[in-house]
Amino acid sequence: MPVPVLDHGVVPPLCTPLTPERELDVPSLERLTGFLLDAGVHGLFVTGSTGEVAYLPDDLRHRALDVVVRCAAGQVPVLAGIVDTTTPRVLAHAHAAETHGAQALVATAPFYAPTAPSEFPTHFRAIRAAVDLPLIAYDIPGSVHAKLPAEVLAGLAQDGTLDGLKDSSGDLDGLRTVLESVGTPHFRVFTGSETMADIAMFLGAHGLVPGLGNVDPHGYVRLYEAARRGDWKAAATEQRRLRELWRMITVGGGRIGPYASAIGAFKYALVARGVLAHGTTSLPMAPLHGTEQAAVRELLAAAGLSQT
Repeated sequence: MPVPVLDHGVVPPLCTPLTPERELDVPSLERLTGFLLDAGVHGLFVTGSTGEVAYLPDDLRHRALDVVVRCAAGQVPVLAGIVDTTTPRVLAHAHAAETHGAQALVATAPFYAPTAPSEFPTHFRAIRAAVDLPLIAYDIPGSVHAKLPAEVLAGLAQDGTLDGLKDSSGDLDGLRTVLESVGTPHFRVFTGSETMADIAMFLGAHGLVPGLGNVDPHGYVRLYEAARRGDWKAAATEQRRLRELWRMITVGGGRIGPYASAIGAFKYALVARGVLAHGTTSLPMAPLHGTEQAAVRELLAAAGLSQT
């Protein structure tokens, strides 16, 4: 059976389950993949920011992709994050992702090594020339420290380099600019915002890539479907509930970093929901304390989500 083309829908960026020894927890990843598929998601994004991509050894990246591709079994496309600092390193990840069964690639601009927006096209064109898979640009200036300009995206869409954008910039005006300025029919725009997903859909986004979608994929699928049929009241109602659930990312307060708090909360919520066996995060992230875990459980209960 041919793999569907990803042109819309809910595409969760999967958490990467780890054992207490920080090896890949394969049974948990299999359960997570099945949990998301059963919720009706339209694609699966492996080794994104929610998947702790910057922390994972290369072999663990590859094994995680192997598991998800096997479990998806062609039901939905599997996207692989090929995030790294420079073009040569990203190309190596692109070749590996193709070998391990990815159906599309997701890449940021280079980072750490200073790169100007005028050099971004060379980077993305090199990826597309090396591996002939659909290529999604990942705009996440909070991590890359550079924004992908709309005019760069438009040019790369026009020449066939880019097939889409995952916008995690938090810039709704910028998202609107991309939607209005990129006229290439095949180009698809996905929002990475958990809390403004309904607004992004109203502006014309084709889909959602919510980290919180690991915890409540059914909620994001309901939001997406309501938006697709133009029921903005229902979409807004679902978004309000998810905005409250999103508060789990703050349970670490100022004790630990915001990223550790968010990933720790997602993983513990999945433990509480019986999907993951462990809430282990990558070093040097600190784990949640008992009171913080209790706060996650309270938010799950308030959102009407089952727990074990």
